[in-house]
Order: sequence, then structure tokens, then C-alpha cells
Amino acid sequence: MKEQIFLLIELQKITFEMDKLTAGRVDLPQEINRIGEKLESIERELAEDEQRVEMLRADHKVKETALKNGIENAKKAKGRLLEVKTNKEYEAILKEIDAIHEKNSAVEDEIIHILEQIDGAGERLNVKESETAGHRSTCENEMRKMEEELNSIGSELEKVLKRRDEVRSRTKTSLLKKFDMIKGRKNGRAVVPVWKAVCYGCHMNIPPQMYNELQRHDKLMLCPHCERIIYWEDRNADV
Repeated sequence: MKEQIFLLIELQKITFEMDKLTAGRVDLPQEINRIGEKLESIERELAEDEQRVEMLRADHKVKETALKNGIENAKKAKGRLLEVKTNKEYEAILKEIDAIHEKNSAVEDEIIHILEQIDGAGERLNVKESETAGHRSTCENEMRKMEEELNSIGSELEKVLKRRDEVRSRTKTSLLKKFDMIKGRKNGRAVVPVWKAVCYGCHMNIPPQMYNELQRHDKLMLCPHCERIIYWEDRNADV
């Protein structure tokens, strides 16, 4: 019976491995997608920041052109002063020149403000580019590791299934039926250790006499509380 109990213990360990691998087939793709979406969001934010800088530069170019045209218009207006024949025309051109200078001054202020914005946005963009490069590297490494792990699950699961079949072939049919029945009722956990008279399935104490008998490994025993298969585990051996 001792050998059969150890086979059931091994079968329980194999069950945990299978559950973990099976869960990985579901969880890993979801986690890969989550990280991918996070990376897309980071890249999108960087692209938006780059676009803002480009818009500022384009606006600066427009203002520079407007200022250049304004300066040219002022020169032309001054040139017309030499051609006027009346004071009224002269005064009108002077007002026009003043208006042009006022507009040019406003454009110059706008250009200075835009240049300040470009400098600030450029500095922030440099920081964002550096941060994004770090995030990109981290995300890509995580995704690559997860994809490798996901790709290996198939072969790992095949090995575990072979071990399971080998262990089940050596286990008595009656014990397998009991194991499968309890596993189905107890969320996949049919076999649990007992140490210092405490069942690690339900964390309840088992009777002292039962605990003494359990340490002999000479018969199959169930926890009187959770009805799982129990076995004595000497945890002092790990110290």
C-alpha cells in the first residue's frame, strides 16, 4: 500500500503540473496581448508628442513667412512715401507703415512664444523618446519570453501526460477511481499532506490515533473533515 500511496502523491503533483501548463495556454496569450496593447499605447503617446512638435514647427514656419512678408510690405510702403504728392497721402502711408510694424511686432512675439514652446516640447519629447525606448525594450523582452514559454508548453504537456499515463498504469484501478472522484469534487486537489496532525487540505486537526496510523503508510486514509486522501509528510526532513 505504501507504494500505491506514493503513486497517488505523484499523480497529484502531475495534476498540478498539468493544470499549470493548461492555464498557461490561456493566460500567456492574454498577457502577451495586454503587454502588446500597453506598448501600442506608449508608442501612440510618443507619436502624438512628435506630432505636436511638428505642428509647432509648421506654425513657426508660417509665422516666419508672415513676418518676412510684413517686413517686405513695410519696405514697399516706405518706398511709396517718395512718390506721394499730398500731405494726406503721406499721412495715410505713415499710418499704413505703423499698422504693418505693429502687426510685425505681434508676429515677432508669437514667434518667440512658439520657439519657447518648441524648446519645451522638444525637451519633453527627448525624455519621452528615452522612456519609450526603455519601455519598448522591456515589453518586447517580456513578450518574447512569454512566447517562448507558450511555444514550449505543448512539448512539456506531452511529457507530463506520458508521466501521468505511466503512473496511472501502475496504480490500482480502485484507487484511481477514488482519486478521480475526489479530484472532481475538490477542485483538482485529491491528495494532501498532513504534518503535526494538521490536514493541509482543510487545515483542520485529525485525531491523534489516526495521525499515528497515518505515519505508517500501510493503508489509504481520508481526512475526516474534507474527505481528501491524506498522507504523512515529514517536514523535518527539509530542515
